[in-house]
Amino acid sequence: MTELGRTVLAEALDLSETERADIAAELLASLRQPDEMPADELEQVWADEIQRRVERVRSGESPTVAWSEVRSEAERRLSPR
Repeated sequence: MTELGRTVLAEALDLSETERADIAAELLASLRQPDEMPADELEQVWADEIQRRVERVRSGESPTVAWSEVRSEAERRLSPR
C-alpha cells in the first residue's frame, strides 16, 4: 500500500461505523466491471459453491480446523513482532 493509501486508511478508520460502511460500499462499487454477472445469477453461482463446500466438508474431503486453533493462529499473525 502506498503512503497515500495508508494515510487515507488511517483517516477513514477515525470515522464513524456508518461513514466507514458508506465509504467501503463506494470503494467496492468502484471495483465492479460493466460486464459483471447479474445479481440473481451471481447469487445462484454462490449458492452452488456453498453447497459444494458443504458437501466436501461433510464427506471429509475438506479438512476442518478447530476454532481454538484458528484463533490462536490469527492472534499469532496479528501480534506485533
